[in-house]
Amino acid sequence: MSGGLLVNALLREIGRRVTKKEAERLARLHGEAYSRMARQVRALPGAPELLRFLSKIRVPWAIATSGRMDSARPMLKLLNVGPQAPLVTRDHVERAKPDPDLFLTAAEMLGVPIGQCVVVGDSVWDLLAARRARALGVGLLSGGYGQEELERAGAYRVYQDPADLLRHLDEVGVRTLE
Repeated sequence: MSGGLLVNALLREIGRRVTKKEAERLARLHGEAYSRMARQVRALPGAPELLRFLSKIRVPWAIATSGRMDSARPMLKLLNVGPQAPLVTRDHVERAKPDPDLFLTAAEMLGVPIGQCVVVGDSVWDLLAARRARALGVGLLSGGYGQEELERAGAYRVYQDPADLLRHLDEVGVRTLE
């Protein structure tokens, strides 16, 4: 969950308005907590292999995250991709997920019409944003949401993790053999 969504959820729970200063503090504390936990983050099973395979068969890909650049850049190392990897963060767009801005910007960066893009995400926010962008949404069960939740949010297919998706790329229209 992005810092912005976290603050909105918190506001609903506490039942009172939060000042701009308090919201900024909450966002900062969220970022600091994430930084402390970042060393424990691991790449999802098959994620580096999926990206490597897509590159090998010349399928353009990008990473689009609601996180800020300072927290996203170190994650590229986990995926075994260099700093040249196409990356769109919250810093690049006006609004983060569930708005479509991240995915529209990524498609533009790649030079691919959004209607030809496959968005892979593990949250309902990812899939709502994919639907709003008019991209094909594919869900992963790694984000704590169930298959039905992801499908209701717009997932065309749902897979266990990137390794499972890699085995089924043909189901989402990626041609792996010529």
